Amino acid sequence: MRKSHPVRRAVLATAATVSGVVLLLTLKPASDPASAEAGAVAPPPGAGRQSAQGGSAAAASGTVTGDAARTQYGTVQVRLTVAGGRITRAEAVQAPRGGHSDEVTAMAVPKLNQETVAAGGADIDAVSGATYTSAGYKQSLQSALDKLGAAKGPAATPPSAPAQGARTVTGTVARTQYGPVQVRITVSGGRITRAEAVQAPKGGLSDQKTAMAVPKLNQEAVAAGSAAIDAVSGATYTSEGYRQSLQSALDQAGG
Repeated sequence: MRKSHPVRRAVLATAATVSGVVLLLTLKPASDPASAEAGAVAPPPGAGRQSAQGGSAAAASGTVTGDAARTQYGTVQVRLTVAGGRITRAEAVQAPRGGHSDEVTAMAVPKLNQETVAAGGADIDAVSGATYTSAGYKQSLQSALDKLGAAKGPAATPPSAPAQGARTVTGTVARTQYGPVQVRITVSGGRITRAEAVQAPKGGLSDQKTAMAVPKLNQEAVAAGSAAIDAVSGATYTSEGYRQSLQSALDQAGG
């Protein structure tokens, strides 16, 4: 029997060693925990932030009530309804009552509500003849905005936005039993941002009804964004004329 040559044995041993090392290196990554983690599917960038942002968006919709503001004639407290980051409704859940205050409140509060929705913040004018009520209203309104995290009104359309593509349209005159009603609206971004009656019944009892009904109708037009608004109790003819003229303005504005 021939004996293996020493050199041949050395070559075979070396080859076996190299093969073993290569095999170990090939198997190692499969059992390496670090490699297993690297191979896992990573969450999409910003996935954690998306849920947080969703929470913020939800907070931008809902109802918030401001703190009660004490005035010389009584308490004023404002509640806001916000949808999609915009003020869609404002109302006074408390306002001065009793005697002459009833008349002042009925005249001023609807106007303040309308201005709030149109302005999207607390930058609204005081109503003539209702200085204290207006000041209390704005104070409570600002409190509500602060609670929304919108002290400077970012929840609403920035003041510069209405100027971009804003359009003012006046509806046709609607004849009623007590006088003509004509409505003018300002439309921006496909939304009614302001509504006002440029004509309304005047004289005698009509003055009182107009002062009571028109501000409410203006507010409802802005909030609804259409002519589908309710008639004001005690001012049926004025309300009907208002809706007719409002619909005419909307038709002119393209719906």
